[in-house]
Amino acid sequence: MEVCYQLPVLPLDRPVPKHVLSRRGAISFSSSSSLFGAPDPRQLSQRRGAISYDSSDQTALYIRMLGACVVFKQLFARDVRVRSQVGFEPERRSSHPYLCIDFRTLHTRLSCGSSPADSGTEKRVHRLLSFQRYLHSSRLLRGIPQQIPLHILDEDYSGQARCMLEKVGNWNFDIFLFDKLTNGNSLITLTLHLLNQYGLVDLFQLDMVKLWRFLVLVQEDYHNDNPYHNSVHAADVTQAMYCYLQEPMLSKSLTSYDILLGLLAAATHDLDHPGVNQPFLIKTDHYLATLYRNTSVLENHHWKSAVGLLRETGLFSHLPPEDSMNMERELGSLILATDISRQNDYLSRFRTHLDQESLCLSNASHRHFVLQMALKCADICNPCRPWELSKQWSEKVTEEFFEQGDIEKKHKLQVSPLCDRETNTVGNIQIGFMTYVAEPLFGEWARFSDTRLSQTMLGHMGLNKASWGGLQPEQTAVSEETEPSAAGADAGGSRSKEIPQGSRES
Repeated sequence: MEVCYQLPVLPLDRPVPKHVLSRRGAISFSSSSSLFGAPDPRQLSQRRGAISYDSSDQTALYIRMLGACVVFKQLFARDVRVRSQVGFEPERRSSHPYLCIDFRTLHTRLSCGSSPADSGTEKRVHRLLSFQRYLHSSRLLRGIPQQIPLHILDEDYSGQARCMLEKVGNWNFDIFLFDKLTNGNSLITLTLHLLNQYGLVDLFQLDMVKLWRFLVLVQEDYHNDNPYHNSVHAADVTQAMYCYLQEPMLSKSLTSYDILLGLLAAATHDLDHPGVNQPFLIKTDHYLATLYRNTSVLENHHWKSAVGLLRETGLFSHLPPEDSMNMERELGSLILATDISRQNDYLSRFRTHLDQESLCLSNASHRHFVLQMALKCADICNPCRPWELSKQWSEKVTEEFFEQGDIEKKHKLQVSPLCDRETNTVGNIQIGFMTYVAEPLFGEWARFSDTRLSQTMLGHMGLNKASWGGLQPEQTAVSEETEPSAAGADAGGSRSKEIPQGSRES
């Protein structure tokens, strides 16, 4: 959807109201929409993610997008050469009185005295600085410095983070450290860097304003209070996906379109994840389970949320409608492949192709299938990372399981498998996951792409499995010692998240 820049521009002499810049807001599903169904009305006040496309909400949509996009346009339009690359209309390049200001000299000009002839300019600078300070502190644009070059992150992160990105293809890439160095913006920074590294921004003529806004909204729509399914996990999967795309079997066969889809799918594959699994949503009568008829509930929601953000930002609005719809559909096909309940179906098909040597990567459908398998590997690659990284991920995902179990106990629901912290340990959960899920998948991937990376992943997984096995007696002893105190804490009020809106309590 293109933003109408002919709407009245917000005055720059006072802060923009919070409702203008705020991404959060009630969702409104139209009964006529083919993209979304009608949820429980109780969800409308606190939903995060996709946005309404009902015609009655168009005014609100324009207002929300206007506040950020007008600002971005003013910041990025200083350089005529760069502005011509992102597609701004020529007649609008000099239409705003603030575009002539050189941001690099703002503080110098204010600190030095100015002549009466410069008084008008100084007033404009003061007004603009006031507005910039407001934006700099807003949550939507957190992490963006005052000087925002359009040369893709050349000055957008510290030197240490930049050095890390030079080794972004290394399998031991520490995403936790990178997230700290980017002030919690690892997903935005990493994805934008990879898109630029492949030349996809120029190749697909992506508007930098829309692309940046899209990535900001994607990162914001991950729930960072989830121990595991948060934006750092999305960044980690995106980095792993990049490693697989660099493998010889893929790098020589995939098209730029395939690479763009793969990176976007990795970045959005768990968008708006609530921190509980599908069986929990089904047994609590959550509206998402009803909406998607108890089938790939979370994956369908991640896909539709991603499509919502693509349409809200208009990232592909310059493409022919048919191409845009195909991209949305294939994005959904990749995200739906991450449903762990369909693991055996994909693995069986992959094994058959390898046994018959029938994979032909010049065939578009076969390339798409390999992308699905690559995303599946990237999504569950934590057991294949070096021990220092793998252990952190294992503890985080197990804590998320246990928090779901705490909720189920609190509301007197049957505790889901692996979610009872009193009967499970991190070690036994991880050993079981490696044995029955990870090893079969990565074994077949090594058959497909027998490279140093594949052997490294299998080696790390074997070492990590042995390490968890060695910690098992110690973890069991600690669990037995803490069981009485844990029971007492539960009686007094368990530590848990609120049950998601739309669920029923027993």
